Amino acid sequence: MAVRIRLQRHGKKGKPFYWIVAADSRSKRDGKFLEKLGTFDPNFNPPLVSLNVDSTVRWIQNGAQPSDTARNIISKEGALLKNHLLNGVKKGALTEDEADKKFNDWINERDKNIEKKLSALEKEAADKRKKALELEKEASEKRKLAAEEAALAEEAPAAEEAPAAEEAPAAEEAPAAEETPAVEEAPAAEEVADEEKEKQ
Repeated sequence: MAVRIRLQRHGKKGKPFYWIVAADSRSKRDGKFLEKLGTFDPNFNPPLVSLNVDSTVRWIQNGAQPSDTARNIISKEGALLKNHLLNGVKKGALTEDEADKKFNDWINERDKNIEKKLSALEKEAADKRKKALELEKEASEKRKLAAEEAALAEEAPAAEEAPAAEEAPAAEEAPAAEETPAVEEAPAAEEVADEEKEKQ
């Protein structure tokens, strides 16, 4: 029986959640398994991984073969490193204390790198929020200015219409005054012409 360390999908549509399991290679992906070794949640950045390193190393020592994805995950969690160090202890290249020290140093270094990545991501998210807030403030100021200009534009035509209405009667009275003398002058001109005809 060939044992595989692989992912078993759980969760819901669009939000997968995986169990890391040791299972018979002939069983279905989400079927029977021999032992649950941990979980993997890719819905976060960085993904959340919970792995029982000792059980994983024991299965690898007994010949279990991890799938490509499971190999990447358990490698990042240090299971493959621990397996390598234990093989060195068996061959006499290292003592158990040296192996444990190397493994703990590697874990601490990994945790520091993860914290750096998280702080960088948080800083980037804060910068994005700040930039979005500034853009929103600029847009809000533009909207306020546009509203004020529109209000001034509405008041200006109303102010122009009122004086125009006052000037219109004065303009109507002036032509009437001019027309009256013209009417009076026209008969006078006719009279002058009649008098000239009579003289001839």
